[in-house]
Amino acid sequence: MKIIVTGGAGFIGSALCRYLIGNTPSTVLNIDK
Repeated sequence: MKIIVTGGAGFIGSALCRYLIGNTPSTVLNIDK
């Protein structure tokens, strides 16, 4: 599964990205402006 996270550079977004990368086999794409 591919997951897009918007706002992944913020406090909650970065924690979410780290969790998804560490605990799921999914591909994570972080988009932040």
